[in-house]
Amino acid sequence: MKKIGFLSFGHWSPSPQSRTRSARDTLLQSIDLAVAAEELGADGAYFRVHHFARQLASPFPLLAAIGAKTSRIEIGTAVIDMRYENPLYMAEDAGAADLISGGRLQLGISRGSPEQVLEGWRYFGYVPEEGQSDADMGRRRAEVLLNVLKGERFAEPNPRTMFPNPPGLLRIEPHSEGLSDRIWWGSASNATAVWAAQRGMNLQSSTLKADETGEPLHVQQARQIRLYREAWKEAGHVREPRVSVSRSIFALVDDRDREYFGHDKDSDQVGVIDNMRAIFGRSYAAEPDRLVDMLKADEAIAEADTLLLTVPNQLGVDYNVHVIDAILKHVAPGVGWR
Repeated sequence: MKKIGFLSFGHWSPSPQSRTRSARDTLLQSIDLAVAAEELGADGAYFRVHHFARQLASPFPLLAAIGAKTSRIEIGTAVIDMRYENPLYMAEDAGAADLISGGRLQLGISRGSPEQVLEGWRYFGYVPEEGQSDADMGRRRAEVLLNVLKGERFAEPNPRTMFPNPPGLLRIEPHSEGLSDRIWWGSASNATAVWAAQRGMNLQSSTLKADETGEPLHVQQARQIRLYREAWKEAGHVREPRVSVSRSIFALVDDRDREYFGHDKDSDQVGVIDNMRAIFGRSYAAEPDRLVDMLKADEAIAEADTLLLTVPNQLGVDYNVHVIDAILKHVAPGVGWR
């Protein structure tokens, strides 16, 4: 295990039990948590994107703000739903955020999961082309994003422009060199993992996956990662790919931990999501020594190079700093971190 980061969904609720009661709270606390995680030595600060929900939605202002206040930690998403995105405008935002952070952006994208609103992307003005599904639309936009992030020049310049242009066709600006190698595809199936490998994207596999064999999540996920790496090799890409898995992991080191997570379910769950039979990963909650043994038995964690810890952001920054610190100090060395 080379890297460990956190993943926040950025939930907020006006409930008295929540320490994150507004969108402003979520945004400012996300910045504070990223700064604190860097100080602890964590490797990454990642954020989920959902629309029409009391969660984080517009990632680039947040990523740019974190980039300006930190100096080392990777800053990423897991994931942005491409069905809602204009890939050219997104490339401008991503390039700016990456330049502000000094090249630390790790951009997780996907065709998306069920949202709060039926076909919410239609409200954003996007409709699949004739004969295409919304998933097709999301994947096609991902391919366009990859091309423009590589610096492809495609736009015909105006011969009577107000400002001088370089010769030839123009590209999206600002361009951040190397960002195209830091795009990740959030995959819920073996087939889309192979598709991502063929196109040169890194792989993000979360706590949810299509149940393709009936085996435990970590076993299916490990197979998915191996298929991805085989497809990457067959595609002939030069660089080494990266793979992350997400897990809910809590080291029970004090009474608060035991109160919050001492009774979490310790087995995978199976259900139906978006007309797909899916398997949802278990939570890992135990005393540190036992937790190390449990994580060593997780085949997908062993296959991946990056582990993202899902954090309960509504419990507040201080508690989440404690959660991350406990994992880094008492658990991570035992599973081969650094």
